Amino acid sequence: MRNFYSFSSGTLIGTLGGLIGLGGAEFRLPLLNIVFKFDLKSAIILNIAISLVTVCFAFVFRIFEADLNLLASYIFIVFFILCGSLYGSYVGASLVSKVDKELLKRIVFVLLLGLGILLVAHSYIENGFYLGLPLIGNFILSVICGYFIGLISSLLGVAGGELIIPTIMIIYGVDIKLAGTLSLLISIPTLIVGIYKYKQKTNLLPLSENKTFIKYMAFGSILGALIGVYLLGSVNSEYLVLFLGVLLIVSAFKILVIKKV
Repeated sequence: MRNFYSFSSGTLIGTLGGLIGLGGAEFRLPLLNIVFKFDLKSAIILNIAISLVTVCFAFVFRIFEADLNLLASYIFIVFFILCGSLYGSYVGASLVSKVDKELLKRIVFVLLLGLGILLVAHSYIENGFYLGLPLIGNFILSVICGYFIGLISSLLGVAGGELIIPTIMIIYGVDIKLAGTLSLLISIPTLIVGIYKYKQKTNLLPLSENKTFIKYMAFGSILGALIGVYLLGSVNSEYLVLFLGVLLIVSAFKILVIKKV
């Protein structure tokens, strides 16, 4: 029965990955910690591993639906944010045993709540809004935001898509569907760096001890990612922005209920 719940929850959360461009980790982490009774550190390690599977397959499935020429024209955004997020992910994995998790949760709560409210407001503004900075300004802001996204990604074991997507939309004014695909492309190397650093600094025993559980949740995540991408073409971008805004607000409160180590 535990494996069935693992597969089912993986499918539901994976659908978010395909539909919006997320790893779904903010929902998966409380689930692993509270429902499946993993301690926080083990939940973070498992979450990173399953998030990587989710974002990889969501990106592969999205490629078949994407305008590759349009995607290529915005590839510089991926480079800009990765300049910060890869280093932030590396630093975050190094600090995981030293940071006060309760303080971190409060910071992430405020950040997610603020971005959620901003996106809900964004969905009601006709043409949306974005900063419209010059290229050098976009680069500097993207690197700074990328660093903190990577840092939070490693510390909480999340892909960071909930932060990457609104960052891309607000800095560059990109449509949420394209921003979601770019987000997945950014999340993949960010998660890989986090896992590599965890392997050096942390005991990865939870991965080897829970292989069956991980397989069921990973297969569910792959199926969910496929379902999400299938639904993508039939969802209006404005509704997707509103949905993501609400999702961020809900995620913010879910982060608060994660138990201490």
